[in-house]
Amino acid sequence: MKHSIFRNSTAQIKCSIVSLLLFYHGLFTETLNMCLSLFQGMNTSTKSEGWVRAVEIGLGIIVVILAIYALAYPGATFVSLVWILGIILIIYGIDRIITGIFLPIKGRGATIGLGILVLIFAGLVVAYPGFATWIITVFIGIALLFGGGASIVQGFSGKESGWKRAFLIGVGALLIIIGIIVLVSPVFGAVFAGFVVAIGLLIAGIQMIVAGATGRELHLASESLHK
Repeated sequence: MKHSIFRNSTAQIKCSIVSLLLFYHGLFTETLNMCLSLFQGMNTSTKSEGWVRAVEIGLGIIVVILAIYALAYPGATFVSLVWILGIILIIYGIDRIITGIFLPIKGRGATIGLGILVLIFAGLVVAYPGFATWIITVFIGIALLFGGGASIVQGFSGKESGWKRAFLIGVGALLIIIGIIVLVSPVFGAVFAGFVVAIGLLIAGIQMIVAGATGRELHLASESLHK
């Protein structure tokens, strides 16, 4: 029973790390999937029409260019994404307030209160994106420390042996080292997170270009995270 609880907690910690690092990439690829599905849904054949393929290739090239820029300036990229997140939260907060005021739903007061809190938080993020980025990188550092510790404990628990045990311990040590560096230097944390996002964008852009060139329906990698 204890081992089952430990394995579940370890999985949750690792999932939190992945969610923190790939959050923005996930939002981006989900948006692209929805947009591209509008184009691809107009065609019932396996192959996409010529104009749909051109759109996919064009968007893929734009995403690759953005990825190259993000690789060149990962820190600035992450700060920009935090600012964009603030804008999205403002829209969400307004939506919650309007929903609570005009729609006959249960918990109208709670909905309006949530919208107000989100608006306040989003306003701070937009007004102080640098400070918001620092807060996020601190959470990333803490998550890396917990994930690394859990991986090392799992490696020494005796459940794994051989190369799997060495791999768990090695990955755990690496996560702890990165986590400490992120906490000591939030600038490194922002650059690290921006670099991860840039790699995700580059992969997404290449996938789009390949899908447009081959004419096959595109499903970006973010869908695999949900499965």
